[in-house]
Amino acid sequence: MKTEPAIHFVASQADGAEAKADVLRSRYGQSVIEEANVIVALGGDGFMLRTLHRHLPADLPVYGMKLGEVGFLMNRFREDDLYERLREANRVELNPLRMIAATEGGGESQALAINEVALLRQVNQAAHIRILVNDLVKVEDLVCDGVLVATAAGSSAYNLSVQGPILPLGTDALALTPISPFRPRRWRGAVLPSSVRIRFEILDYYKRPVAATADAQEIRNVISVDVFEDKETALKLMFDPDHSLEQRILDEQFL
Repeated sequence: MKTEPAIHFVASQADGAEAKADVLRSRYGQSVIEEANVIVALGGDGFMLRTLHRHLPADLPVYGMKLGEVGFLMNRFREDDLYERLREANRVELNPLRMIAATEGGGESQALAINEVALLRQVNQAAHIRILVNDLVKVEDLVCDGVLVATAAGSSAYNLSVQGPILPLGTDALALTPISPFRPRRWRGAVLPSSVRIRFEILDYYKRPVAATADAQEIRNVISVDVFEDKETALKLMFDPDHSLEQRILDEQFL
């Protein structure tokens, strides 16, 4: 990285982030995305996810700063010493999940998920979902509110809130976790190698429609969803040495 990194600042519309970004732009300069070698994102974890998705084609590392309480994907906000912080930051590369969803209308949509792919019932009736792993049926009929697949980076988010396991970063594993399961009663999910391909088939989808989400992108009335880790795509995040993502995910297991 250059002595003085070429920074492209982006900011959330909440929490006064844009005003803070203007201060940083006047102090450190604002490079256009085509000439930048790092993106600095100001906001929360949700904004960081949107930034990673939006700027994926740029293939640039993203250094997040959160105003207020520090989130999992963000560093502490501080106006001073930004060049030095960027030079000393550790980089983490994450492979997102790729979701391929077929819909009742005959269409097919794809999306990437950094945290999780989740299937959720659209009506008051429980969903009925068949689960296959590498083309082998593992759960014939999961009666539930939904089910999700989480990456290690996302395992401490929605996955944790529905009693899924926290996966340490670098474990090359995925969490497969049911959401409010009714049948089978004793099945509470699985930890799978990140090399697997998971397929969800929606049973009785006319009467019990299901929506699929990849992070914030939603596709409704799906009839099947395939999920696998996209090894060809790498998202680059930057963290201060004393504030690593790996350590924060590990610490979540003791809270």
